[in-house]
Amino acid sequence: MTRRRSRFDAELAASLSVVGGVFPPTITPSLIDFMRISYASEPLAETLKGRSVEHSEHQVIGHHGEAITVSVFRRAGDTGRRPTIVYAHSGGLMFGDRFSALGLNLDWVERIGAILISPEYRLAPEFQDPYAREDMYASLEWTAENAERLGVDLDRLIVAGASSGGGLAAGMALAARDRSGPKLKGQLLIYPMLDDRGITPSTHQFDGIGVWDRVSNETGWQAMLGDDFRTEAVSPYIAPSRANDLTDLPPAYIDVGSAEIFRDEAVAYASALWNDASEAELHVWPGGFHAFDIFAAHTHLAQGMISTRMAWIEKVLAD
Repeated sequence: MTRRRSRFDAELAASLSVVGGVFPPTITPSLIDFMRISYASEPLAETLKGRSVEHSEHQVIGHHGEAITVSVFRRAGDTGRRPTIVYAHSGGLMFGDRFSALGLNLDWVERIGAILISPEYRLAPEFQDPYAREDMYASLEWTAENAERLGVDLDRLIVAGASSGGGLAAGMALAARDRSGPKLKGQLLIYPMLDDRGITPSTHQFDGIGVWDRVSNETGWQAMLGDDFRTEAVSPYIAPSRANDLTDLPPAYIDVGSAEIFRDEAVAYASALWNDASEAELHVWPGGFHAFDIFAAHTHLAQGMISTRMAWIEKVLAD
C-alpha cells in the first residue's frame, strides 16, 4: 500500500531530479565515502570572492583534549563587540564540513554584522557520540572564554545549525543550561535532526524520495550512536527530543518543510518547548523537501524561508 504524504511544492519538485545526482534520497553506509566527496564545500576562496568578510582559523581543544579547527568569519572593517552565532553544519552526522551552506550563512555576517563561528566537529562513524556534540560545546565555551579577543558580545550570543547541526545546536542549548555555561540569546534550529527513535508519521512518509529519507536517517543515527541506537542510553544532548525538561531554554526558531521526514519531530519539539514555558517560533513551509533552501534557493518558497529566518535573527541579535 502506498503511504499518503504531503506533496512537494511544484516549483521545488522540478529541482529534485537535479538534486538527486548530488544528494541521493536514500543514503546507506556504502554511500558515506561518496557523500563526503559529493557534499563537500567548494573552495573557501570561491565562497569568499566578492564578499566583505574576513576569515581566521583557530585550534580549539575539543572532546578528549584533542584539537579541532574552528573558522571565524566577521565583516571586514567591523570593530568592537559584535553579535555572534556558533553554527553546527549539516551532513547527517557523517559528512559535510565547517563551510557547508557558508554562501547562505555569510549573509548573516555581511547584513547583520554578526561573527560566525563554524567548528570542524568530528564525524561518525569514525568518531561516535559524544565527539560531535562535545566538540561543538567546547567551541561554544571557547567562544565565550575568548570573547574579548574575538570581539564577541556575550549578551548577543546564539547557537544555530542545520539538519544534523540543528540537533547539535539544540543539544548545545540544553548543555549550556545544565552546565551553567554561556548564556544564550537564542537557538536557531533549521530543519533539525532531533530524534533517533524514528517514531513520527512523517519519518515513514518519504521513503526513496526527496532529500534524506527514513533509511538515510537510520544510517546517520546508527553511525553516530553505534550499539546505543534507539536505547535509553542515548543522551538528549545528541537527540534533544529525548529531553524530559525543556524549561529555562533560550528562545528557539524552528523551520522545516511539510514534505520531509523531520516535519513532525520539529513540530513536536516546538510544542514541548511551549509546554515547558520556553519560547519557540515555528515555521512549516508547505511542500518543502529537506534543505530546499540550499538545493533550490532560487524558488519562491526558499526565498520566503530564508528571508523569514533572517528577520528572526535580526530581531534576536538587535542592539
